[in-house]
Amino acid sequence: MAQAQAAATSVTLTVNGESKTLDVAPWETLLDVLRERLHLTGAKKGCDQGQCGACTVLVDGRRVNSCLQLAVMRDGCEITTIEGLGEPASLHAMQAAFVKHDAFQCGYCTPGQICSAVGMIREGHAETAEEIRELMSGNLCRCGAYTNIVEAIEEVLAERNAPKLEAAE
Repeated sequence: MAQAQAAATSVTLTVNGESKTLDVAPWETLLDVLRERLHLTGAKKGCDQGQCGACTVLVDGRRVNSCLQLAVMRDGCEITTIEGLGEPASLHAMQAAFVKHDAFQCGYCTPGQICSAVGMIREGHAETAEEIRELMSGNLCRCGAYTNIVEAIEEVLAERNAPKLEAAE
């Protein structure tokens, strides 16, 4: 008995600032499209059940587990992956803070941690180390770099909240 094939659906995603139109199967996850079709391998397939956060990317500025998102659900959305946050010569502030604070060991979870931290700060709910730990609890680190991760996030949060000095007129 032949297995029925579902028709592919055309979706347009803006990924790291570039518009991409793809034909995707109804069951293809955003994570699989990013990794397998667009070759953006920063987001990792950890648990494939939305429990580890290794696949975290930003969708319209909000953090999501891309393993739980069907690509067809995100038609028309703006997707930012770790590759879209910064480049080696011009790191995003969060990437630079992770390097400065040695907030990674094996690095497997780091792209998801950084994307989640960027999204969390945009959400505006984190003010203390305790709140950062709670709001980042969906991102697991098997190496246990949590203390350094929190320190990196605190640094970026402090810089963001620091009063801007205006030039004297």
